Amino acid sequence: MQKKPLKLTFQLVPDGCWYTNLRSALPKEVWDRLRRAAYARAGGKCSICGAAGRLEAHEVWNYDDEKHIQKLENIIAVCPDCHAVIHIGRTSLLGKEAQAQAHFLRVNECTQSEYHAALGEANRVHARRSRFEWITDISKLKDLL
Repeated sequence: MQKKPLKLTFQLVPDGCWYTNLRSALPKEVWDRLRRAAYARAGGKCSICGAAGRLEAHEVWNYDDEKHIQKLENIIAVCPDCHAVIHIGRTSLLGKEAQAQAHFLRVNECTQSEYHAALGEANRVHARRSRFEWITDISKLKDLL
């Protein structure tokens, strides 16, 4: 049985890459340009669920599991609800997993069982990746400005 693709997924950052986000690493004016460009590309709507309203910028990373390189792929506009799902670990620590789970189920039109399967897989990948030191590649940044 083939799994259906999910529109909204968990993106668990390996432990060694925590606190190395672009927002805190770049000058405020550069980050503001990047996030505003992401909002404009998305037409003022969440890139995942299409919700209008307040948006947040989310960094999309690709992980080369052989070379241990965390590579910036994009910066997208997401609503706070989608962002909470993407960063489910942080959301859970804040005591808001139930709301995030409900949003995941709505956006993906899936069952609670599928939610738990996706979360389990994301946690397995996270545990494997967290065993390594990662190099961060932000060469894509110049294309996003």
